[in-house]
Amino acid sequence: MEEVIRVQTTDALIVVDIQKDFCRGGALAVEDGDAVVPVLNRLIPKFGCVVFTRDWHPVNHCSFDDEPRFEDKSWPPHCVADTPGAEFHKDLKLPSHAIVINTATEPDVEAYSGFHGTELKERLNERGVARVFVGGLATDYCVKYTVLDAIREGFEVVLVEDACRGIDIPRGTAAEALAEMRQSGAVLVRAEDVK
Repeated sequence: MEEVIRVQTTDALIVVDIQKDFCRGGALAVEDGDAVVPVLNRLIPKFGCVVFTRDWHPVNHCSFDDEPRFEDKSWPPHCVADTPGAEFHKDLKLPSHAIVINTATEPDVEAYSGFHGTELKERLNERGVARVFVGGLATDYCVKYTVLDAIREGFEVVLVEDACRGIDIPRGTAAEALAEMRQSGAVLVRAEDVK
């Protein structure tokens, strides 16, 4: 059993890419992706600083492929800026003080991480954040790269495992991503252990 982790004033929650295109019926739907929404909605009120990242692709983004292989640089077109698919899931509760970070906005850069080419590090530093809790979609891509970059940038990282779902193609990549994040220094917990 995991020990309880208490949320501090120097903590932030990063909610990764809970967008329509990654949820049921979306262009790049993550299996069971909708299930993370109620988990995250229970976590959000515990944090004074909450960040929502979102893919915000140009129409000619380098990852788009007419015959997608569901791997790096070969995805169906998804989360195109200012389209319905890029909108947050309708049931996700964004507080009024939420920080929204747009990612992967350059046509020729894949950029899975919420830190890649964004002001996320600066926004967290401005608020005195030392530790980030992370959940979202997908475990083996945007969540993993956001976690690894957060560690590289000097933040302590807590991954809320039941607040994530993976693409998991081929099978096992989501589990490998969890192992890689743990080996890199992330602490893995369940939402019920975050108080």
